[in-house]
Amino acid sequence: MTQMTPSDVPSMGRRQFMNLLTFGTATGVALGALYPVANYFMPLRAGGGGGGTSAKDELGNPITASGWLSNHPAGDRSLVQGLKGDPTYLIVEGSEAIGNFGINAICTHLGCVVPWNSGANKYICPCHGSQYDANGKVVRGPAPLSLALAHIDVEDDKVFVSQWAETDFRTGEKPWWT
Repeated sequence: MTQMTPSDVPSMGRRQFMNLLTFGTATGVALGALYPVANYFMPLRAGGGGGGTSAKDELGNPITASGWLSNHPAGDRSLVQGLKGDPTYLIVEGSEAIGNFGINAICTHLGCVVPWNSGANKYICPCHGSQYDANGKVVRGPAPLSLALAHIDVEDDKVFVSQWAETDFRTGEKPWWT
């Protein structure tokens, strides 16, 4: 067997540096891979002063109450992006007021977007014919439940949509969507 000289053996400082470099690289890769997984399980917090989500138009721009009221007459029901990006009807009450609740436009039967039929004064689903009254209460199936509600708040001319957790005023029951 040959004898090793001190110059043949790497110094302990170099070995520690290589171990640190290897551990640091492996840790960085592992954390980088776990970051998207952690973000998936931690939803984004809603913005806005009241804890709501800013209502957005079809292009994703925040809606202002003054702009909305100038372009939509009294009694108008038009879609905005509401909670979780779901289409939500904003209801114009009078010439200078947006209603304090919005109606989620997703049909409770199979998830189609339900358009407002102003001639019939109700929402009629184009997929299977479910019908909802002006407040989104189901009046004809096959939809089993009324359309979901959302709070609409106007703060500093900005329109916010937030979760409706109180009793459903249309049925007197707890909301099914919370």
